[in-house]
Amino acid sequence: MRIAIFSAHSFEREFFAASNVTKKYDLVFFEANLSAKTASLADKFDVVCCFVTDKLDQETLRLIKKAGVRLIALRSAGYNNVDLEEASKLKIPIVRVPAYSPHAVAEYAVGLLLSLNRKIHRAYARVRELNFSLEGLMGFDLNGKTVGVIGTGRIGTVFATIMHGFGCKVIAFDPIPNLKLKEYRILEYVDLQTIFRNSHIISLHVPLLPTTKHLINAAALNQMKKGTIVINTGRGALLDAHALIESLKSGHLAGAALDVYEEEDGIFFKDLSDQVLQDDVLARLLTFPNVLVTSHQAFFTLEALTKIVETTFENISAFEEGKSLVNEVHISTHVKSS
Repeated sequence: MRIAIFSAHSFEREFFAASNVTKKYDLVFFEANLSAKTASLADKFDVVCCFVTDKLDQETLRLIKKAGVRLIALRSAGYNNVDLEEASKLKIPIVRVPAYSPHAVAEYAVGLLLSLNRKIHRAYARVRELNFSLEGLMGFDLNGKTVGVIGTGRIGTVFATIMHGFGCKVIAFDPIPNLKLKEYRILEYVDLQTIFRNSHIISLHVPLLPTTKHLINAAALNQMKKGTIVINTGRGALLDAHALIESLKSGHLAGAALDVYEEEDGIFFKDLSDQVLQDDVLARLLTFPNVLVTSHQAFFTLEALTKIVETTFENISAFEEGKSLVNEVHISTHVKSS
């Protein structure tokens, strides 16, 4: 099997090489994102292995189908970058990695919260300049605070459990409740409005679907109590960045920690330190002292990367051997999730 790995990062290659010792697939790495402009690179490959930054729209799918591609292997859980209807028409199966390490993302979300609340990132920068003052670094105890968790899938469940361990009151929203979380009295399920009105901290752990795009918008932000902190390690478009900026400017929100950004494509995963940032919205967010932005690294652990590559190869092997594709993405799955 010839596999074209698009949006390949240097840190991924050793994981692919280690897992390929027994598989012996013909792997070719491309730093370029997969799109209609780069689809010609997929010529005569059986599989394209794609990342969240690859654009699998109608045109791209038609081009890679013509090039001979028989399978799309996503090395991510999300698939909002894929035109599922077109892929179905072209009879190109799509497989994904539904779970790599929920602990990686959940723990990172907690880390963002701790850093933002206790101003750890600011203290680190300050001390390196020999400024040991504590002025402006005061935070608050998490113990006893109400944490709203939107989405209690694998990641949201781990996050909720950790926050429960901090002594927080955890409330959550999910169309499909996790009954074990209720049984163990880790959280209470409520509606979204209750989360917006009562939470000191709100963390997003839902997939990006038509029904969840800009879930946190101006109306939602206005319902939140003054001093709320918003954490997003899910998908950038879950949060309306323009509305977030207005809420921050007014002083309504206490802060925001973002590992994802709606227009991150072409920015995140790249070194732009010698360039002028062209995204005015992101540039504005970076000026706020109470906003912490990182570049989509919540998944970035040894365990998660190992699992991503292993599951990707398992998906490809199942396809090669004609077995059931347990991690296949269908249109019906997308509709049901919404």
